[in-house]
Amino acid sequence: MSPSIATNTRVELPGLLEFVRPRHRAILLTRRADGAPQGSPLTCGVDDDGRIVVSTYPERAKTRNARRDERVSLIVLSDEWNGPWVQVDGTAEVLDLPEALEPLVTYYRNIAGEHPDWDEYRAAMTKQGKSLIRITPTHWGPIATGGFPARLA
Repeated sequence: MSPSIATNTRVELPGLLEFVRPRHRAILLTRRADGAPQGSPLTCGVDDDGRIVVSTYPERAKTRNARRDERVSLIVLSDEWNGPWVQVDGTAEVLDLPEALEPLVTYYRNIAGEHPDWDEYRAAMTKQGKSLIRITPTHWGPIATGGFPARLA
């Protein structure tokens, strides 16, 4: 069996969003008050305006950090461990209720499809006091896969 060779595929923004849309597992990197990185595993989606979106709570570290410093990075992973991944750097915007309510509907719809009862969903988001982080991509690395360097093939 021949070794798996690592790949790096550069893409423009449409290619990045096409890659991210079906992948919902990610690690969001924000900056603590002292500048140290803080990582949060989470579920993400892409909104209709090409921003990567994350449902959260206002008191979470990632939310507090993104409010203080809008510069964030997101590592979007494939479901399979050895699948392709990409790092996206961007600017974060935090939305709280009531402003976050309809964007949370879009978040759910773009990840999971239609909810059986949107009124129930809206009531649950309101009761939970949810927030939404929207990340506008400003820079991204190549879509990468792990493996051996090509020189070892």
